Amino acid sequence: MIYLLMDRRILVLLLIINTLGTIYGFYWYRYQLEITPTIFIPFVPDSPTASLFFVFVLIGLLLNKNFKYMEALAMLTLFKYGTWAVVMNILTFIHGQPVSLMAMMLIVSHGAMAVQALLYSPFFKIEMRHLVVASIWTLHNDVIDYVYGHMPMYPTLSQFEEHIGYFTFWLSLLSITLVYLLVVRRTRSNQLA
Repeated sequence: MIYLLMDRRILVLLLIINTLGTIYGFYWYRYQLEITPTIFIPFVPDSPTASLFFVFVLIGLLLNKNFKYMEALAMLTLFKYGTWAVVMNILTFIHGQPVSLMAMMLIVSHGAMAVQALLYSPFFKIEMRHLVVASIWTLHNDVIDYVYGHMPMYPTLSQFEEHIGYFTFWLSLLSITLVYLLVVRRTRSNQLA
């Protein structure tokens, strides 16, 4: 299976899917971006930015190159925001939002983001400095979302914003730890061998 993931046809297919998903994701955020101060715009569309990072990673893999900063940003944010969106959409169902085709599409597509991060982690060559930069980006994004009030809009869950912020902070730390355990530690071991 591991060789199948690096098949050029699979990489091109994933590149097309992630590019289209990224474009749709930015479109999905269009109303929130219209009311967002310019300085915060790079930190508001979380999931499409994560998939954009992965688009660059896929281009690198197709060119037989490792864009290590992009790998760190992609793995960390794909796992984090993929997981986050699945949990948030399930919570909307629990709090009375009807199950819709759009919500199910969001759950499947964001779940796939998290799975992509894990599946492609063996091909990444992330070092500690790359993870530090990705961690700063991600934790800074949490501050923009939950201190400055620019989290993704989920009206059904708005009364739980503090709890969601707390959950998100710990999800960020879990995601950082995961990248360290799955990739950085292996990369370090390979360099010492």
